[in-house]
Amino acid sequence: MRTLKDVTVGETVNVVRLRGTGAVKRRIMDMGITKGARIYVRKVAPLGDPVEVNVRGYELTVRRADAEMVEIEG
Repeated sequence: MRTLKDVTVGETVNVVRLRGTGAVKRRIMDMGITKGARIYVRKVAPLGDPVEVNVRGYELTVRRADAEMVEIEG
């Protein structure tokens, strides 16, 4: 399954599932990245970390390690 880490700039995807457990999963959910959320990838830093996305109408910067825990489709 593809993850948010694999998405290219300008692509819009839907969240299918969140991996991880405990505090890490809760932190991702608190940022608004939940099942069914639409995510638009705005920018990726030159070395690939972090990734700037638009989710639920606001800008968010996500670390590559956290982006790897978000399974997407689209």
